Amino acid sequence: MKIALGNDHAGFPLKTFVRTVLEELGHEVIDRGAPSERPVDFPDVTRATCELVKSGDADRAVLVCGTGVGAVMAANKIPGIRCALGHDVYSAHQSVEHDDANVIAMGAWLVGQATAREVLQSFLDAKFDNDEDTIRRVQKLREMELEGARELSGEI
Repeated sequence: MKIALGNDHAGFPLKTFVRTVLEELGHEVIDRGAPSERPVDFPDVTRATCELVKSGDADRAVLVCGTGVGAVMAANKIPGIRCALGHDVYSAHQSVEHDDANVIAMGAWLVGQATAREVLQSFLDAKFDNDEDTIRRVQKLREMELEGARELSGEI
Protein backbone atom coordinates (compact mmCIF):
# COMPACT_ATOMS: atom_id res chain seq x y z
CA MET A 1 0.00 0.00 0.00
CA LYS A 2 0.91 3.63 -0.34
CA ILE A 3 0.88 5.22 3.10
CA ALA A 4 0.83 8.97 3.68
CA LEU A 5 2.83 9.86 6.79
CA GLY A 6 2.34 13.11 8.65
CA ASN A 7 3.76 14.46 11.86
CA ASP A 8 4.02 17.72 13.69
CA HIS A 9 7.01 18.81 15.77
CA ALA A 10 5.88 16.76 18.79
CA GLY A 11 5.59 13.66 16.62
CA PHE A 12 8.98 14.13 14.99
CA PRO A 13 10.92 11.97 17.50
CA LEU A 14 8.79 8.91 16.59
CA LYS A 15 8.52 9.67 12.86
CA THR A 16 11.71 7.97 11.69
CA PHE A 17 10.80 4.80 13.55
CA VAL A 18 7.27 4.82 12.12
CA ARG A 19 8.59 5.30 8.61
CA THR A 20 11.05 2.44 9.07
CA VAL A 21 8.30 0.11 10.28
CA LEU A 22 6.03 1.05 7.37
CA GLU A 23 8.82 0.34 4.89
CA GLU A 24 9.79 -2.92 6.63
CA LEU A 25 6.17 -4.01 6.25
CA GLY A 26 6.53 -3.44 2.50
CA HIS A 27 4.62 -0.18 2.14
CA GLU A 28 5.57 2.87 0.11
CA VAL A 29 5.70 5.99 2.29
CA ILE A 30 4.73 9.47 1.13
CA ASP A 31 6.08 11.87 3.75
CA ARG A 32 4.07 15.03 4.42
CA GLY A 33 5.38 15.57 7.93
CA ALA A 34 7.53 18.16 9.66
CA PRO A 35 11.26 17.61 9.06
CA SER A 36 12.30 18.70 12.56
CA GLU A 37 11.09 19.63 16.03
CA ARG A 38 10.56 23.22 14.92
CA PRO A 39 6.93 24.07 15.78
CA VAL A 40 4.29 23.63 13.08
CA ASP A 41 0.49 23.56 13.29
CA PHE A 42 -0.88 20.00 13.33
CA PRO A 43 -4.07 20.92 11.41
CA ASP A 44 -1.93 21.95 8.43
CA VAL A 45 0.09 18.73 8.48
CA THR A 46 -3.07 16.67 8.97
CA ARG A 47 -4.78 18.30 5.99
CA ALA A 48 -1.75 17.84 3.71
CA THR A 49 -1.42 14.18 4.73
CA CYS A 50 -5.11 13.27 4.52
CA GLU A 51 -5.56 14.96 1.15
CA LEU A 52 -3.43 12.17 -0.29
CA VAL A 53 -5.97 9.62 0.94
CA LYS A 54 -8.91 11.68 -0.34
CA SER A 55 -7.34 12.02 -3.79
CA GLY A 56 -6.47 8.31 -3.99
CA ASP A 57 -2.73 9.01 -4.08
CA ALA A 58 -2.41 7.08 -0.80
CA ASP A 59 -4.38 4.09 0.46
CA ARG A 60 -4.19 5.04 4.14
CA ALA A 61 -2.44 7.55 6.36
CA VAL A 62 -0.59 7.57 9.64
CA LEU A 63 -0.43 10.74 11.74
CA VAL A 64 1.97 11.24 14.64
CA CYS A 65 1.71 14.15 17.06
CA GLY A 66 2.16 14.57 20.80
CA THR A 67 -0.97 12.73 21.96
CA GLY A 68 -2.66 11.87 18.66
CA VAL A 69 -5.83 13.60 19.85
CA GLY A 70 -5.39 16.84 17.90
CA ALA A 71 -4.63 14.92 14.73
CA VAL A 72 -7.78 12.81 15.19
CA MET A 73 -9.90 15.92 15.66
CA ALA A 74 -8.42 17.65 12.62
CA ALA A 75 -8.57 14.57 10.38
CA ASN A 76 -12.19 13.83 11.18
CA LYS A 77 -13.16 17.31 10.01
CA ILE A 78 -12.07 16.35 6.49
CA PRO A 79 -14.84 14.79 4.37
CA GLY A 80 -14.03 11.22 3.43
CA ILE A 81 -11.55 10.72 6.25
CA ARG A 82 -12.26 8.38 9.15
CA CYS A 83 -9.42 8.62 11.64
CA ALA A 84 -8.96 6.49 14.74
CA LEU A 85 -6.72 7.03 17.73
CA GLY A 86 -4.23 4.17 17.71
CA HIS A 87 -2.69 3.52 21.06
CA ASP A 88 -3.59 -0.16 21.26
CA VAL A 89 -3.63 -3.08 18.86
CA TYR A 90 -7.30 -3.99 19.26
CA SER A 91 -8.59 -0.50 18.45
CA ALA A 92 -6.20 -0.27 15.51
CA HIS A 93 -7.67 -3.25 13.66
CA GLN A 94 -11.21 -2.78 14.94
CA SER A 95 -11.33 0.75 13.54
CA VAL A 96 -10.73 -0.62 10.05
CA GLU A 97 -12.83 -3.77 10.36
CA HIS A 98 -15.94 -2.12 11.81
CA ASP A 99 -15.59 1.60 11.01
CA ASP A 100 -13.66 1.58 7.71
CA ALA A 101 -10.97 3.85 9.14
CA ASN A 102 -8.49 5.04 6.54
CA VAL A 103 -6.25 7.04 8.89
CA ILE A 104 -4.73 6.31 12.29
CA ALA A 105 -3.17 8.80 14.67
CA MET A 106 -0.81 8.05 17.50
CA GLY A 107 0.83 10.08 20.22
CA ALA A 108 4.62 10.10 20.33
CA TRP A 109 4.47 11.09 24.01
CA LEU A 110 2.28 8.08 24.84
CA VAL A 111 3.28 5.19 22.58
CA GLY A 112 6.62 3.45 22.71
CA GLN A 113 8.28 1.85 19.71
CA ALA A 114 7.14 -1.70 20.46
CA THR A 115 3.49 -0.65 20.75
CA ALA A 116 3.76 1.63 17.71
CA ARG A 117 5.05 -1.28 15.60
CA GLU A 118 2.20 -3.57 16.67
CA VAL A 119 -0.44 -0.85 16.21
CA LEU A 120 0.79 -0.05 12.71
CA GLN A 121 0.89 -3.68 11.66
CA SER A 122 -2.59 -4.31 13.07
CA PHE A 123 -4.04 -1.22 11.36
CA LEU A 124 -2.44 -1.94 7.99
CA ASP A 125 -3.26 -5.66 7.97
CA ALA A 126 -6.92 -5.07 8.84
CA LYS A 127 -9.65 -5.28 6.23
CA PHE A 128 -13.15 -3.80 6.36
CA ASP A 129 -15.66 -6.51 7.37
CA ASN A 130 -17.99 -5.47 4.56
CA ASP A 131 -20.99 -7.19 6.09
CA GLU A 132 -24.50 -5.78 6.21
CA ASP A 133 -24.16 -4.26 9.69
CA THR A 134 -20.81 -2.56 9.13
CA ILE A 135 -21.83 -1.25 5.71
CA ARG A 136 -25.01 0.26 7.20
CA ARG A 137 -23.12 1.89 10.07
CA VAL A 138 -20.40 3.37 7.88
CA GLN A 139 -23.10 4.70 5.53
CA LYS A 140 -24.63 6.48 8.53
CA LEU A 141 -21.24 8.05 9.24
CA ARG A 142 -21.09 9.28 5.64
CA GLU A 143 -24.60 10.71 5.93
CA MET A 144 -23.62 12.57 9.10
CA GLU A 145 -20.57 13.93 7.30
CA LEU A 146 -22.69 15.17 4.38
CA GLU A 147 -25.20 16.71 6.75
CA GLY A 148 -22.40 18.60 8.49
CA ALA A 149 -21.06 19.84 5.18
CA ARG A 150 -24.52 21.09 4.18
CA GLU A 151 -24.88 22.90 7.51
CA LEU A 152 -21.53 24.61 7.00
CA SER A 153 -22.46 25.70 3.49
CA GLY A 154 -25.76 27.14 4.70
CA GLU A 155 -27.94 24.64 2.88
CA ILE A 156 -29.57 23.58 6.16
